[in-house]
Amino acid sequence: MLALNHWPLSNRRDLVGVFTDIDDTLTTHGAITPDALQALADLKAAGLTVIAITGRPIGWCEPFMAGTAGPRWPVDAMVAENGAVAYVLDKNGLQPSQNKRSALSKLYQQDAATREANSLRMQKVAARVMFEVPGVFLSRDSVGRETDLAFDYNEFTRHTPETVRKVLDALQRAGMQTTTSSIHIHGCFGNFDKWQGAQWIVRELLQRELAQELDSWAFVGDSGNDQAMFEHFTHSVGVANIARFAPQMQHLPRYVAPSERGAGFAEVARAILEARGA
Repeated sequence: MLALNHWPLSNRRDLVGVFTDIDDTLTTHGAITPDALQALADLKAAGLTVIAITGRPIGWCEPFMAGTAGPRWPVDAMVAENGAVAYVLDKNGLQPSQNKRSALSKLYQQDAATREANSLRMQKVAARVMFEVPGVFLSRDSVGRETDLAFDYNEFTRHTPETVRKVLDALQRAGMQTTTSSIHIHGCFGNFDKWQGAQWIVRELLQRELAQELDSWAFVGDSGNDQAMFEHFTHSVGVANIARFAPQMQHLPRYVAPSERGAGFAEVARAILEARGA
């Protein structure tokens, strides 16, 4: 990983959009900081498409996307559950500068029948995992999940790498695709990850193919479930707290910000905006 100031000015100047992780990338100690929120607004004001993509549940995302729990996050879309489902602003929705409730559309990659069948399977898998790995529990935000399972290993509880491995093994034996974020262990029935979800939402939102215009997009993240994005994006940046996970990761970002979490994201946004003004 190179220091952020090694990111060539010419590569930053022509970006059209930014994808960003949420937990420990936009947020600090579980909440978005004013500098990160302002950075999102500044990117939007400069004309960039801004999309948050997260392992969090779609129900958790709605208040931030709609503006029912304080200021609306100034993003064009919020892709949840590691790519399987998203909220986007309706065409007649409010502009990001308006801190009022916005009209949203919810999009899924799986049809309703598939989601219903998978929900029953996931309930059985969750019970089996918690029986096989004592002390492990579903994440507190699981009530808002529709397409995946998430187990807490670093949000409200702390589990060892050995315990994390046991949970991953149990999920994989059940036929689930797995990944880990900075706080949760995830499993889903379906070929979902953030890269696949990013391509899907660009087609849905913009009717374009992300893989054909990667020189024009950047991604900012911090942990294991961001690896697919780090692998594919030409312009990928980690906030400084990625150092915690780097030894266990196969795919790292090309650049790293000086600061951690929300402050690091704000540094990335400034680097992009400074290049546009140069």
